[in-house]
Amino acid sequence: MTPELSVVIPMFDEQEVLPLLAQRLRPVLDGLADGYEVVCVDDGSRDLTPALLHKMARDWPQVRVVRLRANAGHQAAISAGLALARGDYVVTIDADLQDPPEVIAELLATARREQVDVVYGVHSDRSTDSVFKRTTARAFYAVIRLLSGTTAQADAGDFRLMSRATVDAVNTLPDSNRVLRFIVPALGFPSASVTYRREERAAGSSKYPLLKMLALSVDSVTGFSLFPLRLATYLGLFGGALMLLATVGLVVLSRTPGTTIPGWTSTVVIVAGVGAVQLFCLGLLGEYVGRMYRQLQGRPTYFVAYDSGASAQSGPESGQTVHPRT
Repeated sequence: MTPELSVVIPMFDEQEVLPLLAQRLRPVLDGLADGYEVVCVDDGSRDLTPALLHKMARDWPQVRVVRLRANAGHQAAISAGLALARGDYVVTIDADLQDPPEVIAELLATARREQVDVVYGVHSDRSTDSVFKRTTARAFYAVIRLLSGTTAQADAGDFRLMSRATVDAVNTLPDSNRVLRFIVPALGFPSASVTYRREERAAGSSKYPLLKMLALSVDSVTGFSLFPLRLATYLGLFGGALMLLATVGLVVLSRTPGTTIPGWTSTVVIVAGVGAVQLFCLGLLGEYVGRMYRQLQGRPTYFVAYDSGASAQSGPESGQTVHPRT
C-alpha cells in the first residue's frame, strides 16, 4: 500500500549516529496515525553504514534501504530518495540529528491544517553553529535572494516536508546539479514554516567541509541567477568607460606644458585593469558553459545499486541500475 508519509534520509559514513537516529526517529513515526516508510539513501559510504542499515531494516519493517553505486553528493542523494519515495507527503532530513525528528509530526500537522504543499523547518536558534558559519550562511542566503529573486529563508536548510505534487514537480526538473533548498522555494507552491532549535551533531563529523560548501555556493549562484553574466557585461562597460576617461585625461595632460607623464606606470595599470576584467568575465562565462556542457552530456547524477523496497512496488528489481527521473 502507498504510505501516507515518506522520510528521506541521505547518509554518508554515518555508522556512529545511526543507532541514535533509530532510537529517536522510530517512536515519532510509530506515534503517527499514518502509514510511513523511511527511505535511507546510502551515498556510497565507506564505513559500516550499509551493514547497519540492513540490520535496521530487519528490525524495522518500514525501513527501505537504497544504496548508490558511488558517492554522488548530498543533494544528489536527496534527489534519489525523492525519485523513489512513494508517500503522499515526503520529509527530507539529515541523519546527524541536528534537525530533531520530533518536529516531523509538527510539519505534517501544519501541512494539513494550513493546506499547504511545503512546510520548511526554520532554525530559531543556531547557537550550536560557529559564529563564522552563522554569519556566512545568512550573508549567502541574502546574496542568493538578491540575485535570483527566490524566497529561500536564511535559516532553512534541507529539513522540509513536501506534498506529492511538489515532489513530482521536483522530479520532472532537468537540472543535473540540483540545490533543493533553492529549487523548492522557486517552484512557488503554497508554503508554511515551523521553527525549532538546531542541535549539535549527535555523533560523527560534518560531511560538508569548506570546499563542499563553496562548491554548493557556486552551483546555487550559477543555477538560479543570470546576474553574474550581466555583471560581466557591466564590468566590461565600466572598464571601457574608465579606460576612455583615462585616455582623455592622458591626452589632455600630454598637451599641458611642463607636465611629465610616466608612460610605463600608466600602461601597466591600464593593461592590468583590462586584463583582470577580461579574466573575471571569462571565468563567469566558463561556469555557465560548464553547466550547459554537463547538461548536454545527459549523464545521470546518481546510480542506484540496490533498493530493498523495489520488490514491493512496480519498477526495477533490486540491484538494477536506475537513472534519475528527468
